[in-house]
Amino acid sequence: MKKLLLSVVMLSAYITTNAQCNELFISEYVEGTGNDKAIEIFNPTNSPISLSGYTLNRYSNGSSTITSTLVLAGTIAAHDVFVVVNGQTTVQNGGTSPAVSPALQLLADQLDGPYDAPTYFNGNDAVTLEKAGAKVDIFGKIGEDPGTAWTTVFPFTGTGTWITKDYTLRRKATVNGGVTVNPTTFEALVEYDSLAKDTWTGLGSHTCSCPVGINEIDNSISVIVYPNPSNSNFFNVTSSEVIKGIELFNVVGQQVIQLEGNKTDKQLLVETTNLPKGVYTVKVLSASNKTTVVKLSIQ
Repeated sequence: MKKLLLSVVMLSAYITTNAQCNELFISEYVEGTGNDKAIEIFNPTNSPISLSGYTLNRYSNGSSTITSTLVLAGTIAAHDVFVVVNGQTTVQNGGTSPAVSPALQLLADQLDGPYDAPTYFNGNDAVTLEKAGAKVDIFGKIGEDPGTAWTTVFPFTGTGTWITKDYTLRRKATVNGGVTVNPTTFEALVEYDSLAKDTWTGLGSHTCSCPVGINEIDNSISVIVYPNPSNSNFFNVTSSEVIKGIELFNVVGQQVIQLEGNKTDKQLLVETTNLPKGVYTVKVLSASNKTTVVKLSIQ
């Protein structure tokens, strides 16, 4: 499994988010050059989920029935992700699309099958995550052919900028569950943030506002946040282990800052210039995937 970016929320936020956060959903969609394509699946729960019975499916070019299916295998740990990448290593079927980048395939937990497997989507195919035939999440609109791609302008099938072709789409942190009913219209930017073509740096982790159980927090790593209280425009985080990432949450559990460390940082400077006064939760993820939580007061 890839790196974890666990979500930390306070008790007040737990009540509002716990209504969802109970089933796998698609957290990232990569539609890149040639066959550089991938789907990331996120487990928002506090328990591992076996992929037995789950499938990834493609509904091609407006088809209302499944065109191709990949049977998923493995287990997704709590608050972890599972990455499926197109498995093409050479040009197939006399086509001209290049093989998938080795760098992208290295991020895979499972490679997809030969053409025309689910990850041969090209911008106008609906993709679903299903469990025992029941739809757990839907990307796109089943039965609708948007032309080249779904777009940014209503009805999202004609005028506007292509958004499901030549982009990476990452599920917003505020999304806590999948789309289980085929939508009337598919407006991708409601639930996804768009990133440049061939952006893969986020594959292998996902940030979500779903609550983390108390057993997910491990304060065995020494972390110092200073100054605390802070009345300046920054604070420092110093850890006894290399810092993989830092997230800052406000009093209602909204993530307001996210930073990634490099492979050697044991100290990071966090800028807080635009944050209002109040109490915040600082979550520090170490290189050994241990999470430490510290309260911070900004005055």
